[in-house]
Amino acid sequence: MKRTLLRLLLAFICFNAAPGLNAAKAACYQDTTVSDTTPVRTAKDGRAYPVLPANPDRLFYLQRSTNINALSYDINIDKSTGKLNEDLPIHVYWLRYAEGHGEPSELTYVQRKFAYGITSKPLGNNQYEIRILSYKKFPLTLMKAADGKYHIFAVLSKKQIQLQNIFIQIEGGAIWSPNVIFVEMKGTDPVTGKEVTERFKP
Repeated sequence: MKRTLLRLLLAFICFNAAPGLNAAKAACYQDTTVSDTTPVRTAKDGRAYPVLPANPDRLFYLQRSTNINALSYDINIDKSTGKLNEDLPIHVYWLRYAEGHGEPSELTYVQRKFAYGITSKPLGNNQYEIRILSYKKFPLTLMKAADGKYHIFAVLSKKQIQLQNIFIQIEGGAIWSPNVIFVEMKGTDPVTGKEVTERFKP
């Protein structure tokens, strides 16, 4: 009962926060959780973020607070050879939930070259350094895991974690310079199987 009342109180405070109080909004947002690592999230239009359907090719996905569309980052296997496309190891595309029912849609040239596309650098031993163009200073590693399949790994909480999803909280700013309140990265510890979440201000 006390926990329910506390959540209601936090929701009331966040809902009535002044528009300019970005730090307060972020703090409220961080505390409103169903469990330790699963935030209750809705987009600016009030719609809840959908659960993405299973996709064996998906490495991870990215969502933003601006709307409920998602970006899917899939392993790019050459169908003719069955091997990884080394020149373009990851295929990035939209899942359009805001305008439809999750239909896939390719990135525009600008989105692919300056925002959500990736760069890849071979590291040897079937490993690749991956960087998302809009935030190049955070490296990811594409490599095969114990299951023999490619996965994306990131260093979270000083551990190498198998990345599952990224969420970006944006409050205002411009198209080319959005005001990012925080980036949240979530994954699984391959050793313990436990979920790991890290949130930071870029």
